[in-house]
Amino acid sequence: MKNYLFVFLLLNIFFSSRSIDAQNSNSLPTIEKKTGFSHLMVNGKPWIMLSGELHNSSASDLQYMSPIWDKLVDMHLNTVIATVSWELFEPVEGKYDYTLVDGIIKGAREHQLKLVLIWFGTWKNTWSTYAPEWVKTDLKRFPRMQTKPGENSGALSAFGGKTCIADARAFTELMKHIGEIDSKDQTVLMMQVENETGVLNTSRDRSDLAETEFIKPIPVELSNFLKVNSTSLMPEMKAVLSSTGELKGNWQDVFGASADEMFQAWFTAKYVGQVCSAGKAAYNIPMYVNAWLDPSFAESPKTEYPSGGPVSRVLDVWKAAAPSIDLFAPDIYLDDFKRVCKIYHQAGNPLFIPEAQRDARAAANVYYALGQHNAICFAPFGIDGVKDIQSIVKVYGSLEGFLPFFAQKQGSKNNVGLLYSGDKTELIELGGYKIKITYNQQRDEEKKQPEAGGLILNTAPGEFYIAGFGFRAVFETLDQKGWVEFLSHDEVVFEKGICKPLRRMNGDEMEVNIGSAPSIQKVRVQTIK
Repeated sequence: MKNYLFVFLLLNIFFSSRSIDAQNSNSLPTIEKKTGFSHLMVNGKPWIMLSGELHNSSASDLQYMSPIWDKLVDMHLNTVIATVSWELFEPVEGKYDYTLVDGIIKGAREHQLKLVLIWFGTWKNTWSTYAPEWVKTDLKRFPRMQTKPGENSGALSAFGGKTCIADARAFTELMKHIGEIDSKDQTVLMMQVENETGVLNTSRDRSDLAETEFIKPIPVELSNFLKVNSTSLMPEMKAVLSSTGELKGNWQDVFGASADEMFQAWFTAKYVGQVCSAGKAAYNIPMYVNAWLDPSFAESPKTEYPSGGPVSRVLDVWKAAAPSIDLFAPDIYLDDFKRVCKIYHQAGNPLFIPEAQRDARAAANVYYALGQHNAICFAPFGIDGVKDIQSIVKVYGSLEGFLPFFAQKQGSKNNVGLLYSGDKTELIELGGYKIKITYNQQRDEEKKQPEAGGLILNTAPGEFYIAGFGFRAVFETLDQKGWVEFLSHDEVVFEKGICKPLRRMNGDEMEVNIGSAPSIQKVRVQTIK
């Protein structure tokens, strides 16, 4: 590994010298981390993505995409997640085709949409289906991951040094080109590097290249990272380390039964981090990786997900191996949405959801992700091919004008998210009041009806904005002394961040009652004793 890493560093320095001289890193999209939450800053303002990810092949043909753009606008998206594949970008080694990238960016601009681009490079869902033909056919130069010694799989190996260099070179050229054509307009806000990495059908690569590394001591930089960050490690990592009590030695000594996964995570992350670093040297915008999640939440010893991918138990390994990665994003198809959000919104990691269920659940989940965890992106997968998704379209329509206002006012203690998950009532505290929530709507798959969801934003003493559907909210005093009265109670809409009142509701509406249709209400309250 040392030889190819040396070559890679030389390559990275070479491409760094070719980076966009005119770019000012302060003016490019960036992730600004605050206490308890983060902002994606675009042109100096926070940007929250009401998004959707296209099907994998949609953006591979501009004519196919042509009628889709208007559909995305009609869905009230402000950002689209689209793909760029290595095989189409570099069909012949060293010769790049910019046609699709230019066309995707042009289409987004014409429809006033922003973009997040996915680099389908070495891995897509652990396999190497989007690698160029010249890579796939040269197994000697670009070795495969082996589930058993001598048995090649459909995945390129993380131990292929020349593969990493080739991938990084292509990704660097892509980022250089995006910088040249987009640094002024900033249509492309972020990049996903690879897709759902790790290995399936085995706990780690079993090739000779991997076996040579597995018997060595764990890298000093990993050992040092675990020691320095011992108090802030993920709970799963703390549990693994406590079982062995070691921070030095080989993979088995330090990680025990989890050695294979930690080993695979380190070398996968190292590979992806090098691709990411090379791209950033050419055009430095935020970059992330996504995770195929562990359905057992680290409670089952059986690996039912890609081993080595950025699931929660190995996030610390990824952070140590690939510090250039800005955030780790969960693809949420599991039922326990709240739990996944909590896991991926800790230790300073912003919550970014690039893939989520595209059924009725999305409508309620978007409110919860925004309100409870200040998510910077929510994106149902396959947004261009989904039928009967009026629930999410209505929610996006209701939130479209509200989000610029929300983004300016949100904070770790300013807002909460609401999501019915079995308990009909919930008591929350916000802005010096208790708020009793009663959920009135459960999920009905046959009717394509989502469960109740919403968010509450506290913007000033006694001032609250309540958005969502399917619940009631009753304000109470914290000390149970006195009572709370409305000073004003309005149904409102937002246009480009500006609040416009609709109905005044100070009559019979002595509580906040959000019906089955997404809406926003503003209340001002005071305590009477």
